[in-house]
Amino acid sequence: MKHPRPFHSVALQLVFLILSFLSVSLFVIAEEGTSSHFKVIHSFTGAKDGAYPYAGLVIDRAGDLFGTANQGGILNSQCAPGNTGCGTVFEITGGNSIPSFRVLYEFRGGRDGQGPYGRVAIGSEGELLGTTVGGGNTSCPGGCGAVFSLRPSAICNRCEWSESLLYRFLGGDDAYYPTGDLAFDQAGNIYGTTYLGLQAGTVYELKPKNGGWSERVLYNFSGQEGTGANPYSGVILDRSGNIYGTTLSGGINNGGTVFELAHSKSGWSLNTIFAFENGNNGESPMAGLLWEESSILIGATEAGGRGGGGTVYELTPSQNGWNMDTLYDIPGPGGDPGPWAKLTRDAAGDLYGTTQGYPPAGDYGTVFKLIHSGGGWKEVVLHRFSGTDGEVPYGTLVLDAKGNIYGTTNLGGKYGVGVVFEVTP
Repeated sequence: MKHPRPFHSVALQLVFLILSFLSVSLFVIAEEGTSSHFKVIHSFTGAKDGAYPYAGLVIDRAGDLFGTANQGGILNSQCAPGNTGCGTVFEITGGNSIPSFRVLYEFRGGRDGQGPYGRVAIGSEGELLGTTVGGGNTSCPGGCGAVFSLRPSAICNRCEWSESLLYRFLGGDDAYYPTGDLAFDQAGNIYGTTYLGLQAGTVYELKPKNGGWSERVLYNFSGQEGTGANPYSGVILDRSGNIYGTTLSGGINNGGTVFELAHSKSGWSLNTIFAFENGNNGESPMAGLLWEESSILIGATEAGGRGGGGTVYELTPSQNGWNMDTLYDIPGPGGDPGPWAKLTRDAAGDLYGTTQGYPPAGDYGTVFKLIHSGGGWKEVVLHRFSGTDGEVPYGTLVLDAKGNIYGTTNLGGKYGVGVVFEVTP
């Protein structure tokens, strides 16, 4: 399928590694929603505003949106080849009236970060925290990646935000190439995943220490003996501090896994909650997890399932472990048109997500809603992208207080390098 032109060798290697586990698909018509309204809020130009907004958005209490673009921004030779920019962090204000777009930070590459693949998170003091897949320590090709924090200027309302790097990954025995969402515990410690590490990726922790931050790898994935490999989408925590996430590969038939890291006085132990088998229950769980009531986990697979286009599933704890149920099989005869991003749930319990599509066959991706009704789930396609209004939506959706839906596409739009969009149900 069509993917963004990587801005440096790190992105090229990462995309190649991801796609090596995936295949292609054909376009299938699904049920369409008739009452939703779609509009493009911003078309990226590939210049100072950014390009390829791979990750989704976050929204604050005022309804302002924050996101990242993988390329664009400052044209810096540190971000070769192509000198296409090291990526940006942006803000959109104005909601439904007149949205206003501005760049909060342009990454510099080199010792600074470059190429964010994950969303930012909003900290307790309004700061933005996130990761870049490259930059930072130069011991890895293109840099090993970094965790950053951004704060608004104290003296200039419209000035670029101030950046500090909380940690530069080291490569080698340490973690490297961080992707996915960050998670936080009640003490303010930060948790995330790296796609690679000593072997096949890591879960790591950052703790405040002496005015800085100290990093610790909690678990190194090996991909051996049925365990997972290459965690991609970040983690979530329960009230006891246990960690949950997905791996893109590893497990039975290399179909990916859902895992738990349980915390005890002796350290962290891995429990593989479920291993996908490259069959009817789905494969390649790119998407991260969300909590439902009663400690139920909900996720999505990018491929497989009875419909061939991925699945939406839930995992319910029981006395004997975890029970897996497929909530919905996404249509698509084989391949990888399905969700790459964590689903979003509204107050009524309905689920929202995106499918990436397959542009060569005329499928540019969708925004969908799953409505829980009559003991089952019904899919409604809220928008089907045409390419000119965006294509290949990878990111997680967010909803505002009025139920309006916001997201990004990685490609398409007026300049072909992605858009920010709004869907009004």
